[in-house]
Amino acid sequence: MDLVFARGEATLSQILEDMAEPPTRPALRSILTILEGKGQLKHRQDGREFIYQPVHSREEVGQSTLSRVIGTFFGGSVSQALASYLSHPKTQLTKTEVEELRRFLDQAKVKKP
Repeated sequence: MDLVFARGEATLSQILEDMAEPPTRPALRSILTILEGKGQLKHRQDGREFIYQPVHSREEVGQSTLSRVIGTFFGGSVSQALASYLSHPKTQLTKTEVEELRRFLDQAKVKKP
């Protein structure tokens, strides 16, 4: 998906070109077919090639994926997910990022008990 997002749209050949360690053409074709079946990609035909495009924006997919990760690994707790991320030794935030996080927290919707 990342390679298709990066180009905006891509053929199977272009995706293979962009991959560091590409699978076989049939294996990639199967992956693309699965992603189409799951509603993540769509295609149009140009001659003999299919041109694949994302169905949803990168932001929409990111939000959906992050929600699933938080639900699966952190019991739905955003604070636990953020604490886990921030406690990782390689995590280093800039002053600007910390200020943005504070602003986002100030603007966040609060659940009523």
